Amino acid sequence: MVTQVERLFVHESVESVVPKRAFRDAFDDLDVPCELVGDGRTYEAGDAVATYVPRPEFLDAGWIHCTRAGYDEFDADAYEAAGVPLTNSTGIHGATVGELAMGYMLSFARLLHVYRDHQNERDWHRPEYERPFTVEDERLCVVGLGTLGRGIAERGDAMGMDVVGVRRSGDPVPGVGTVYTPDRLHEAIADARFVALAVPHTPATEALVSDEEFGTMRGDAYVINVGRGPVLDQEALVRALESGEVAGAALDVFETEPLPEDSPLWDHEEVIVSPHKGSATNRYHLDLAEVVKENVRRIGSGEELRNRVA
Repeated sequence: MVTQVERLFVHESVESVVPKRAFRDAFDDLDVPCELVGDGRTYEAGDAVATYVPRPEFLDAGWIHCTRAGYDEFDADAYEAAGVPLTNSTGIHGATVGELAMGYMLSFARLLHVYRDHQNERDWHRPEYERPFTVEDERLCVVGLGTLGRGIAERGDAMGMDVVGVRRSGDPVPGVGTVYTPDRLHEAIADARFVALAVPHTPATEALVSDEEFGTMRGDAYVINVGRGPVLDQEALVRALESGEVAGAALDVFETEPLPEDSPLWDHEEVIVSPHKGSATNRYHLDLAEVVKENVRRIGSGEELRNRVA
């Protein structure tokens, strides 16, 4: 493992999520030279690389940081075998994704998405009296109570919602009234007006919510997915929407991205589609840079790396 970062490199692939030059400039306060690079660079043991994508040459560096929470594309075993630490960017999305999920819920409750659609048609739309509602006192079930889930739960609790959650350990979480274990998922979602998915994609969470789960939910329930696309069975969701088993869905992540043009999800009035931008703000490059800078400091003082995944 690297014992001192001598050079920090920012791979140009970070532009997939942040402006690459602004991200590089965020390291100007480090006592380590930082350079923006593309493919084909050679690396040494004292080098660190912040990147969005994996490259074979990174295995010659001293430490690699993935500028996203999901590191599926990176061969963790290869990094382990090479003795090159791999870290990711989890733990910084609670506020951004929490606000997005809260925005979805407020939109569904207060019909903001519907009004905007009618505004585009210059139509003075008057909804049925029974349709609008408030999120206050409505039950929110957050499936997955890590950084993302806690960010959603905290905001739901602050809005006066009845928050429950699903967590592998079953341990209590502030602001969450009842915490269920995964084997009690159906019990957790049965009475929820909103079901927010905030779990990573693993074999255990593949198609976690499918036909059976939609059949368990209330007919006026809304499903929110800000975790990973494959956690939600999209074909089952379409069936549930068409049959009226659920009222609607808000999705920031999908099985295939971008969402194919022929997907029926585009045309459903009670579906909100956003392009996997739950973390997007005008300071996201600074949030990412803080994780990298903290680990540069940790390496210099001999501490364990934050967010080490390999």
